[in-house]
Amino acid sequence: MESVEISARTVEEAVEAALSELGLDRSEVEIEVLKEGKVGLFGLGGEEARVRVTPVAKPAIAPGDVAAAPGDVAAMAKDAVEKLLFLMKIPATVQLREEDEAPFSATLDIEGEELGLLIGRRGQTLTTLQYIVNLIVSRKLKSGVRINLDVAGYKQRRQEELHNLALRIAELVKSTKRAITLEPMSPSERRVVHLALRDDPEVITQSVGEEENRKVIVSLRRR
Repeated sequence: MESVEISARTVEEAVEAALSELGLDRSEVEIEVLKEGKVGLFGLGGEEARVRVTPVAKPAIAPGDVAAAPGDVAAMAKDAVEKLLFLMKIPATVQLREEDEAPFSATLDIEGEELGLLIGRRGQTLTTLQYIVNLIVSRKLKSGVRINLDVAGYKQRRQEELHNLALRIAELVKSTKRAITLEPMSPSERRVVHLALRDDPEVITQSVGEEENRKVIVSLRRR
């Protein structure tokens, strides 16, 4: 994964935007401050801060551990999901998506009837289930893994909706000259918005708030 450079009003805001875009936390990146930024008099003539955030590669297997093949990781994840679904008494099938090529990662699709319970409000239940599966497999392997779960194509549809929403909001910000705050989103959803507007020369995005209440603000880029 390549580094990203982000500009914002402050260094902290630029770092948060970069982390959201990469879908990582501070322990997984190196942060380089390119510009500290300046606050102009009465808000005029200021200069945005700019940072470069680079993902730090981590060893897939800790020293002394027995290496596991990528196929084993996918099999462990599939087994963990199926056992959780059985305990939850939810009839569904779990399929491995073949497109995953990164080592020690896998994407699993859960298919069935009336699986809204697995998705939850704003995908919160699905996010929790994915976290639990990652935890189970990581502890078995004593190594970090990245398991992605999707339920009946929910994530793909949600990403398309958020991408289109971001484009519409950007146009509204440009026409009204006012910043717009979106609803609270998960880190992965905020990342979709950041990426959708990353190359727009007229607007900038930043994340604000705490934990589950973090939101994306779309505002005009200062010139």
